[in-house]
Amino acid sequence: MEQAEDKVVLCGANSYEQKYYFNEQFKSLPESIRQELQIMCVLYTEDIGGVLVLEFNEDGTLEFKVTAPEEDYLFDEIGSVLKIKQYQREKRELLESLEMYYRVFYLGEELEDGEKDS
Repeated sequence: MEQAEDKVVLCGANSYEQKYYFNEQFKSLPESIRQELQIMCVLYTEDIGGVLVLEFNEDGTLEFKVTAPEEDYLFDEIGSVLKIKQYQREKRELLESLEMYYRVFYLGEELEDGEKDS
């Protein structure tokens, strides 16, 4: 679970191996944020199944990537879409903060004036 074509994995969880992965490249994130990410990923895979990976694409957008083998009839495809939409809605502030953190510290972008105040 490292890097794939200009994408950088932040974290992920695998329901088949019952494992959680956190990219140590981001260990400077506060512990509370790391714990929130772990809870989010692990609960997703317990509820839905499959493998969930949160990764940054080349422009710094945080994406939810979900995979499950076709023969996994327990994987909840509809629930997956709904759960991700729920996370994007409920965790919007966290996800946007992570994107800003990545763009500033890893892509070297400057903060725009309006972004400093938030």
